[in-house]
Amino acid sequence: MKSLFAFALLLLMNVCSAANPAPPAAWFSNAGRSDVLTGGVRMIPISTPKGSFNVWTKRVGNNPTIKVLLLHGGPGMTHEYFEAFDSYLPGASVEYYYYDQLGSAYSDQPDEPSLVNLPRYVDEVEQVRKALGLDRSNFFVLGHSWGGILAIEYALKYPQNLKGVIISNMMASIPAYNAYAQKVLMPAMDQEALAEIRQLETDGKYADPRYMDLLMPHHYAHHILRMPPDTWPEPVMRSFKKVNNKVYIPMQGPSELGASGALLDWDRVADLPRVSVPTLVIGARYDTMDPAHMKMMAAKVKRGRYLYCPNGSHMAMYDDQKTYVEGLIRFLRDVDAGRF
Repeated sequence: MKSLFAFALLLLMNVCSAANPAPPAAWFSNAGRSDVLTGGVRMIPISTPKGSFNVWTKRVGNNPTIKVLLLHGGPGMTHEYFEAFDSYLPGASVEYYYYDQLGSAYSDQPDEPSLVNLPRYVDEVEQVRKALGLDRSNFFVLGHSWGGILAIEYALKYPQNLKGVIISNMMASIPAYNAYAQKVLMPAMDQEALAEIRQLETDGKYADPRYMDLLMPHHYAHHILRMPPDTWPEPVMRSFKKVNNKVYIPMQGPSELGASGALLDWDRVADLPRVSVPTLVIGARYDTMDPAHMKMMAAKVKRGRYLYCPNGSHMAMYDDQKTYVEGLIRFLRDVDAGRF
């Protein structure tokens, strides 16, 4: 009889629990959100000199005072390689936004070469900020690689809108980056492989499969992502497969050993002291970007911190993940708590 009573009580408790589920964790709250139906996805209209187009964004998490807009690299890559953050940022109660820039992946891809320029992309970021309702009380940008250029330019033009900025794996000067590639990276490569790579570039054979066959083991596996290429994480491979060369090549140039496109002369070193918001600069020992230069950047901005990833390369969020993510979360929390 007692066991029957206990069974009935347990059944009743389960029914009550199902009727009154425990409230979700604070970071997961969707109260007052207009993007609940789509799982956080919003297509945001962007005004350009060539008309209106839509860019794709997706919110993850909920935090009224820490909201991070992720600016992917390339240009012309996708948000997808940032997906490693899903393993850490929700648990740290960080709200963050995936975002494909115009011409990338899930966003519109207009065949309008005149739209592929730095000032227009900066204006696009500002339009995205306004549409998402982000402001100085909560708005951080994290720019990786080319996204770091965007982050610097945005911080210089719109400091009044920012709570903080993260410049990840990007130098403040393309001429300095090219010099580092010439003086440090290329001399350290297998010289026979380098000679063949350079010959393919001279012949304009960037689409030749041999070009990537040489770059992957002799450059990418050392300086882009330090893992055996056949074990590269799926989000990285998915993102790489979607690069829009109509955006990438005009800005970066076709060579993977330096920049030669529209960004060739971009240099903001002299302007770094004008970056007034709290700034985290992330560098890595094996990066394509000079880690000493990035340490200098953190010293030149008004309120900077340098995060060094001793085991990392250009995608240190993967090959030195613990250092990268812990340093990022620490910065966000310190700025939010007024400790920075």
